[in-house]
Formats: sequence, structure tokens, C-alpha cells
Amino acid sequence: MAAPSFPQARGGRGLDAPAQDFEELRKTIHGKLVEKLDLTRLGDLQGDTLRREIRLVVEHLCDTENPLLNRAERERLIEEVLDETFGFGPLEILLKEPGIADIMINGPKNVFVEKDGRIQRHKVTFRNNDHLLQIIDRIVSKVGRRVDETSPMVDARLPDGSRLNAIIPPLAIDGPSLTIRRFGSKPLTLEDLLRFGAFTPEMVMLLEGAIKARLNVIISGGTGSGKTTLLNTLSSFIGADQRIITIEDAAELQMQQDHVLRLETRPANIEGKGHVSATDLVKNALRMRPDRIIIGECRGPESLDMLQAMNTGHEGSMTTIHANTPRDAVSRLETMIAMGGIDLPIKALRYQFAAAVNMIIQVNRLQGGPRRITSITEVCGMEQDAIIMQEIFKFVQDGITEEGKAFGHFEATGVRPSFMTRLEQSGIRLPANLFAQRKLGGK
Repeated sequence: MAAPSFPQARGGRGLDAPAQDFEELRKTIHGKLVEKLDLTRLGDLQGDTLRREIRLVVEHLCDTENPLLNRAERERLIEEVLDETFGFGPLEILLKEPGIADIMINGPKNVFVEKDGRIQRHKVTFRNNDHLLQIIDRIVSKVGRRVDETSPMVDARLPDGSRLNAIIPPLAIDGPSLTIRRFGSKPLTLEDLLRFGAFTPEMVMLLEGAIKARLNVIISGGTGSGKTTLLNTLSSFIGADQRIITIEDAAELQMQQDHVLRLETRPANIEGKGHVSATDLVKNALRMRPDRIIIGECRGPESLDMLQAMNTGHEGSMTTIHANTPRDAVSRLETMIAMGGIDLPIKALRYQFAAAVNMIIQVNRLQGGPRRITSITEVCGMEQDAIIMQEIFKFVQDGITEEGKAFGHFEATGVRPSFMTRLEQSGIRLPANLFAQRKLGGK
């Protein structure tokens, strides 16, 4: 592709106010590039060759617009224009910056990030609402989603696996809003979480045994508490010879086995047709000879299908749910199934739950940002109309540091879970004193 010709630009312009003039120069160069290139076609034409040729054009523009730029400024300017053209514009800066856990964009000029457990404003901005909307549309179109006035809310994922939620006017009054939950290309390991103090080695021994013995597990927690991270980590204990089927609204799970089939729901098209729900996918997954079914998050009537799958031979299945305590997780599951219009007596539903679920792992994001497993609870069964549960390990908060971060310690409650017989039948032997009542490590 030959470099397009551009009108003679003013040269020799010095940078009196570096930050402001650099931004103006970037806008000017990108604007001239837009004038000559059909950017709407770049999504189909992306490739190393095209990027190199466009880079030559941008380099020419840089030299023409301001030949006084030093090498570092010139390279930074070229990369930002290429990000704007091929990537996600200013969002690329945030995605490349280490340590950012969440990105929250409230309109083009209000960008916030969560870093080191604290929310803070970021210097990155977008030009206007249209610019931000263009970036959102570029992201969601890559995964077959759309966002417009007829469908103003969307869930999608970035190439690195990070989860994105966008909502645009007229629902978002102050301009398009974008929220990104970061997931690095390299998932956190068990050793990482131990180092961060999310749990103790004693708790890991139990969790590893539970996964290998194919107990059915629910991970409960609030938004940003680390449910998905923990689910990814625990999945490493699943044998490589097992067939795993994952079901998600926006694929973000990072299984480490080879035999994994990933399924993703699909919204309706512009005519209101083609919708595929999590319930549809769970029912279809049962026909695909799964060893384990993993639902990224139960948030609707698929919860009942998940319980039934756990009860019909698909042991070792896992899912997550939004709830603040293990007991709340049960109530929320009941509510979601009822909201799906399923007319099932509450006692029958609770019996299904008690028969299906063996363990609830509660995770919480504490004040100041630390994420901890705050409870590992066994589901023991039913007694009359109530589900009986017993706590095996728990986290006790001791206080708040001067930096505003919560700290505490873990405890073994002295309860030996009744599913230990099942672990032993699976060849898993845990230390005899593992469940002795005592204070464990913590921070």
C-alpha cells in the first residue's frame, strides 16, 4: 500500500507546553491519517504488513508536523496513533499499565482505576462521547456483540480475557460508561494466592482434596472479591484426563487443561431472535458427555439446571454466585430460580440444593482491598425444612492498618467434615490434625 499524499503541514513547531501540545500533535496526525484511510475496514485488514505500512505513513507525518521531536517523543507519538488506529485508543494505555485491577470510565473525561486496592482518577481521557463509543463498538464487534440504541448494554471480553461491561446513552446520562475487570494473560497460581494471604496451606489441602474427590463446589462472594480468580486456581486440581465444559456469558475462565470445551451465551439479534441462554447451554452440555460442568456465574434459572446436573452424575462441577455469606448464597439461589418462573416448592428446591452441593467457599474483598477466603462451609443435608451447614475454616478480622487495610487471621473451627469418607475412598489422605481447633496464619 503506497503512502497517501498529505497537504503540506506546518513544520518546526516547538513544544512550549509539552503535554498539551503533544496531545494536539497526536490529534492532528491521527486526523490526517483518518482523512486518507477508511478506518472502518481496518478490522478486516489487520496484520503485521498493514501495520508496518501504516507506521511508515505515521512516521512521515511526525517528521512533517514536527521534526524537532526527540526519538522518545517520536516513538511514543507513533505508538499512540497506531493504538488509536488498530487498537483501543487511550484504553491501550490503561491495559498496558501494570497493577490496575479495574478500569471504570464514566464518560469520556472521567476515568478511574483500582490500583493497590484503592480507586483513583487516571490522567487518560477520550476526546468526546463519539470517540469513546467508537472504542466500545470496536471491542464488542470483535466478539460478535453489538451496542446501539436498541441494545444499549453489553458484556464482552478483551483479547487478554478481561471482562467488559458497557452501557451507553440514553441509559447512561453522562455519556458512554465502560467497566473492565482485568484478567492478565497469565492466571494467578496457587502460590501467588498463598503469598497474598488469600488462604493458608491447611485450607489448600482441603480444597485440593475436595476438587480431586469430585465434590460439587459453589464459590460465593461479592463483586470484585476474587471468585473467578479462585475458580481458575482450583480448576488446576482437575485431572487432565477429564472433559470439562465451561458455560459463561462472557468467556473469562482460564482452564489449564487441554480437554476443555468453552461455551458462551448469545444475545438476541436486532430482530429479537437468536438468543441462547445459559439454561440452553447447560441442557445442551448434558448431551456432550461432560465429566465436569463449570458455570462461570449462576445468575438465573440455569441455577436449577446446574443443581440437577450435579445430582445426575456430573460430580465435581463448580460455579460462582453473588452473595455475602454461605447462607445468603442458598437464599439467592432460591430467589434466582423463583424469578425464572419455575414453580417448585421451596422444600423440594432446598432438597435439590442439599443433595447436590457439598461445599460453599465464601470469598470477600475486605476494606482496603485484601481478598480472603472468609469461610469454607460444608453442606451437610436437610433437617425438616432447613439446610444444615457447618463451617470448617474461617477468617477473623483483627483490625485495620494505618494504611486503611483490614488484617486478621484464619481459624480451624474443630469440625471434621462428613465428606472425609468420600475423600478417603478417592485415595486422598489428609493429616489427622488438619481440622483441630486452632488459630492458623494470617495477615
